[in-house]
Amino acid sequence: MLSKDKENKLLELFMTIDDFCIALENWKQNQAQFCGSVTRHPEMSDSEMMTILVFYQWSGYKCFQYYYEHLVAIDLQSDFPKQVSYARFIALIPRLLPGLFLFLQWNTLLSHRTGCYFIDSKKLPVCDNRRIHHHKVFIEYASRGKSSTGWFYGFKVHLVINQRGQLVSVLFTPANVADNNHKVLRYLLAKLKGECFGDKGYLTKLFEEFYHQGLQLITKVRTKMKNQLMPLAHKMQLRKRAIIESVNDILTSVFDLEHTRHRSPINAMAHMMSALIAYCFYEDKPAVFVPNKEQLLIG
Repeated sequence: MLSKDKENKLLELFMTIDDFCIALENWKQNQAQFCGSVTRHPEMSDSEMMTILVFYQWSGYKCFQYYYEHLVAIDLQSDFPKQVSYARFIALIPRLLPGLFLFLQWNTLLSHRTGCYFIDSKKLPVCDNRRIHHHKVFIEYASRGKSSTGWFYGFKVHLVINQRGQLVSVLFTPANVADNNHKVLRYLLAKLKGECFGDKGYLTKLFEEFYHQGLQLITKVRTKMKNQLMPLAHKMQLRKRAIIESVNDILTSVFDLEHTRHRSPINAMAHMMSALIAYCFYEDKPAVFVPNKEQLLIG
């Protein structure tokens, strides 16, 4: 049985996702008037299936089949009365991917644009390094990459957060895409204004382009580069960049974003997006205090 807190979280997730799906369905119907396309809907609604996927990250289960057959099918039967079989649910996951993507983007748009941001990437290995040559599930999508902990095979998730720990921008790429890739940075930092703090991997020639946009990208210099003077406020905020490492740790330990048991690329992406959506509803997000210039002068 679910605890009271998880029951409330399940209700919150369903109400929010259902409102979003209703708005999305109304938009689809308006488009269908011009396109003339008709889609067949399963007996179980998209909002119910999306809620089940996202709540899996909150349930504490590590096996989705066990979660569906023991928690959803038994304890949550009254909450989801029109349930389909586990095999049918797995077959329907690909149709949920566009809705999950749009819902994730909608949640990032709801995040506060505070003017202070932190950027980093997180590795998402899909198999052990010793099984790379035998791995077939992501052979057309994944690649080898290197992180601070060594080489791996899989993907990267690039994150931008504010000082409240809220997700502001998200992007998935193969592991061999560099953090300071111009297309990646332009996508992640589009329309942001203020200051963004990152590690040395985000040194880029796009500094002037972002500066004219109204965003100052601030990083530490590499070992062999000339040292540069930096305002005290920037130096203090660079030390608080560890907040995004805390977010990455929560995504791994609490919401199971990183694991190597996927058997379908599309379903894997759906579970990864569900983990990020679940984090958006996480109440104990890490946060840091960012003083303004007047407070620094007083201090």
